[in-house]
Amino acid sequence: MKLVISIVQDQDANDLVEALTDSGYRVTKLATTGGFLKSGNTTLMMGVDDDKVDNVMDIVEQICKTRKQVVTSPTPATGAASVYMTYPVEVKIGGATIFVVDVDRFAKI
Repeated sequence: MKLVISIVQDQDANDLVEALTDSGYRVTKLATTGGFLKSGNTTLMMGVDDDKVDNVMDIVEQICKTRKQVVTSPTPATGAASVYMTYPVEVKIGGATIFVVDVDRFAKI
């Protein structure tokens, strides 16, 4: 058995949970916050049989698409260490970060 941990954008989370549960997977949903964009995201955890991991990853890939977003990035102004200018920067968001971890023991009580 594997523990699949998927970190996805909030806007993809509900569709992903629905697709996973429709496919017979049980999902635990956690509200989390990313460090770079300081925006909300969702972490999903699933206990999955070894032979089902690729199927779960395929579902995540189908739902969680990457897209571009413009954010402001504070940059120190030239010659002034305590003054910051903000510049728009285009970053790629979305998609998913997935961890697959071995489960030594599983119990449902």
